[in-house]
Amino acid sequence: MRAGRLVSIILLLQNSGRLTAAQLAEELEVSVRTIYRDVESLHGAGIPLYGDAGHRGGYRLLDGYRTRLTGLHPGEAEALFLSGLPGPAAELGLGSVLAAAQRKVRAALPAALAEQAGRVQERFHLDAAGWYAERDETPFLAEVADAVWNSRVLRVRYRRWKEPTDVERRWEPYGLVLKAGRWYVVAGPGPYAFRVDQILALEAGEESFTPPTDFDLAGWWQLYQADFHGRLHRADATVRLAPAAVPRVTGSAARALAETGTLEPDGWTRAVLPIESVEHACREYLAFGPDLEVLDPPELRAMLATTIRAMLAHYESEL
Repeated sequence: MRAGRLVSIILLLQNSGRLTAAQLAEELEVSVRTIYRDVESLHGAGIPLYGDAGHRGGYRLLDGYRTRLTGLHPGEAEALFLSGLPGPAAELGLGSVLAAAQRKVRAALPAALAEQAGRVQERFHLDAAGWYAERDETPFLAEVADAVWNSRVLRVRYRRWKEPTDVERRWEPYGLVLKAGRWYVVAGPGPYAFRVDQILALEAGEESFTPPTDFDLAGWWQLYQADFHGRLHRADATVRLAPAAVPRVTGSAARALAETGTLEPDGWTRAVLPIESVEHACREYLAFGPDLEVLDPPELRAMLATTIRAMLAHYESEL
């Protein structure tokens, strides 16, 4: 544990330039006193690590000092190669860069560790897209990624779901997110999330912007998802499910089923499930056929009955 922490201190300073004992302690989740002891140990091992006093002080490595990747343990090396997704990297125009970086990392590892890490790519393949989703065409992804990296303003023509559908917008792109095989750009002012495959035209000029210093892309996306799901499920439906239907319930409905479901004497399960709208629930519940009965709300029950009667009318002559 301590050896790994000492290597982490070197790598943090190597990448950041200068860090205080408090900053190192926060990053490594240890006390400041522990950092002081670790720095003394690094001094004793001959690492050219120096501390500067004062308001702008902190620890830093002697200019030009670089450490080799001999501090990786097997789990870290395996995770490094597993995290390099060739598909998304290629979509961003970084496929060859990723391959070159992995070759360099592998060359720097001890032989046994390099062989073990390489086996990860032979035995694990990550495919983030869903089975039934067609691949989205994202011809402007590389330009969006370049604008994100260089903090360049984008002027786009974008297709949205509501009227007017095609709109002109000025974006300050803060970051890109890959969600279930689909790329989203998070852009200000706002910020808001936009699908990259819905960009109809794009112009990247010389105008730059300064991203908010306190913007956390991963944290913002997590809150965005929570808000999205909160707005998505705006009502509830009380249903009865046959035993065969229970395993087919997925997502937030499955969580609600686990929380509210009660087994009735006939073997069916009664539960309160979240729905987006009566229309959406009608389409979704029809897929369960006779294995699902809606008890409430009345308008959903009536819509299902009307739809089933209309379907039956197509086949009455054959009954």
